[in-house]
Formats: sequence, structure tokens, C-alpha cells
Amino acid sequence: MMDYMIEAQDLTKKYEGLTAVDNLSIGIKKGEVFGFLGPNGAGKTTSIKMMVGLLRPTSGKVIVNGKDIKNIEKGTIGMCPQELMLWENLTCKESLNLMADMYEVPKNIRDPRVQKLLDDLFLSEKADTVVSKLSGGMKRRLNLALAVIHEPEIVVLDEPSEGLDPQSRRVLWNYIRAMRDVEGKTVILTTHIMDEADQLSDRIAIIDHGKLIRLDTPANLKKEIGEGDVVDMKLSDPLKNQDLIQELTPQEDIISVVEVKGRINIRALNAIGKLPKMMQRVEKLGVVVEDISVRQNTLEDVFIELTGTGLRE
Repeated sequence: MMDYMIEAQDLTKKYEGLTAVDNLSIGIKKGEVFGFLGPNGAGKTTSIKMMVGLLRPTSGKVIVNGKDIKNIEKGTIGMCPQELMLWENLTCKESLNLMADMYEVPKNIRDPRVQKLLDDLFLSEKADTVVSKLSGGMKRRLNLALAVIHEPEIVVLDEPSEGLDPQSRRVLWNYIRAMRDVEGKTVILTTHIMDEADQLSDRIAIIDHGKLIRLDTPANLKKEIGEGDVVDMKLSDPLKNQDLIQELTPQEDIISVVEVKGRINIRALNAIGKLPKMMQRVEKLGVVVEDISVRQNTLEDVFIELTGTGLRE
């Protein structure tokens, strides 16, 4: 039996005849970063709210660590919303202490935990700085620290990198990885940044029109779905280009082979895995490859293939 931290079983949510979420069943494993993607209006926010107990489903149920969600202990889940939920007139340290007190964290545990969060999220030098004077990146990192001050087993991150510069984004990404790899937390991540979902997620669920349409690892999604990788190849003898095109076109999972400005463009699912066979066909023609490059299929390609739209449409 799979060791799930959260199980959504046949979740459905209806609003006056509109079905926002339609019979959704998902299992989120303990200690994984679980990406949750979908176009605007797809039902992902409604789904997550039901899965963490903020919204009652019309039907279906949610099991958290073997218990009905209605019976889990306070503080099991930490929420980091996209909107900054900060006290502008408090310092970073005062904010963390206040949130810890709300969760009744004992002082002997609270103090070292506050300091560790300030260190891990590069806020130590701003510990006594009033929140209103922090940069946008610092505020977003503090927003995350407030969500995890009570050491929740499950952390929900809603667009955590929104508006961040690349340096701040890397700090945040490293901390998210550490929550999984060092602390063993289960992280649910929603994001419109495809590279973020790809880099951080162990598995990704893509939903549209309230239904789950695909659930797999980023690597498997890119291998199996989308327009395919592109191999751009230049032969030592361009006169052999058409011969190679005829050799490769009938091959299984080759989507297209065309000549562009004296080079050959080969589009195929999991093209990297097919490179050895491509090279065998080149050798058969008695030519060599002078130049080659590969552009891998992206998660953006996969998303558009499955939903027919961009992430923010």
C-alpha cells in the first residue's frame, strides 16, 4: 500500500450548478514536493483548499496521514499564501515570535527555531528590521518562515516565487528542497513558473476543468507528451541530407524530419534516448556529424499539449 501523506478521494465541489472540481482522486506521498498545475479557473485552488481543510467538499473525503482531515491535530499543515500576510510594523523576529506564540510553541523551542529560520532564509541581518522596510524578496521569504514556524508536517506553497529576482528565487528553491530532503516534510507547490515546477517537483498533477488529466514525474511527462525534443544536425556531406531524412522518417516515435538551411531537424519524443540509433543511420550512409545540438522537450510544451493553453490564460 502506498505511503500517502494526503489522499483525496473522489473530491467534488459544486457551486450553484457549476462543478469546480469533478471527482478528483490524488495521493500525495510523504516527503515529496508535489507540483499542482492548471490554467486559471481549472479548479486547482479549490482542490487544494479542500485537501487542507479550508473548504468543505460537496462530496468525497480527504485523509491526512491515515486520519480524516476533520480529526488531524492543529498545526499539521502550514500555509504560505501568494498574498503577503505580514505585520508591517513588527520586526522579522517579532513577527516570528508572535506566530510561534499563536501556535503555542514553547519558548525553549521557539527561540532557536526563530534563529534557524532567520539563518536559513538569509534574514538574520534583518532580524530587528521593521517589515515595512524590507525588500519584496525578503518579505516573501519571511512569509514562508511564518508558515513553517510551528514545524508542520505538510507545507502548502502558493506561487512562492511570485515577483522574486533570480537570486532570491534560488534561496527559496534551496529552502524548499531542504524541507523535503533534510526535514522530511511534504510540500504542495502551485506555480506558474514552469522551470520552478520542473526543478522542484518529484511529481506533478495537471488539472483542467476540475479533472485530473495527468499525474507523473516531470521527466516522464516530458518524455511521453508534447511536441518532442529537437535534434539539430549538420552532416559532413549535405548531399546526403535527403538520404538520412528517408532513413529516419519511418522510425518509431519520430514526429518529423526536415531540412532547414542545409541542416537536419529531427523532432521526436525522448530524442536523447534515440540518438544512438540516429547515429547508426548516419554511419550507414558513410558520413559524419560535424555539428549537433539538442533542445529538450519542456514542461511548457507538455502543459500546452494537455490543456491547449498557456498557464495564465
